[in-house]
Amino acid sequence: MPIVDRFRRPAQHEDLLDDLTGKGGPFRSLVEALMFAAALGQQKSRRENFDKTGEPIRLALMEGRLYGDVLIDMLAAVDMQNDPKILSDDRLDERVRIFEEYANGGLNYIRGELNTAATCDLDVLIENLVMGALTVPEEDDEIGAILSSADIAW
Repeated sequence: MPIVDRFRRPAQHEDLLDDLTGKGGPFRSLVEALMFAAALGQQKSRRENFDKTGEPIRLALMEGRLYGDVLIDMLAAVDMQNDPKILSDDRLDERVRIFEEYANGGLNYIRGELNTAATCDLDVLIENLVMGALTVPEEDDEIGAILSSADIAW
């Protein structure tokens, strides 16, 4: 079995990745943009396969980022909850594929938002996506509901 030392990026999103990482873009590197896109893809349940790829990126660049390798493992563990062996060393290629597909799904989501948004400002869009992920909807705020029902003032 070949050793995985690179991960793919979807060719259909090369222009979006350039915008995300170019001068004035919200990310400093392709790795950071793809990490964000993968996390977004997982949050939006968008794992999307792709065949046509751009220039592969060395996996060592991901592992050199704070929590980069952890993100790859976490995405795989969440995606394959009934298969704990997905985290074994000999299945790195599968974990990388899961990461790639979530990144593609996240990039597709960003593209869709840009196509329908009132503004095409990537910084604003990314900021809104981050703030949306950090904001807990009231109906999902179980702790807040318990505190409210107990009439506890903090």
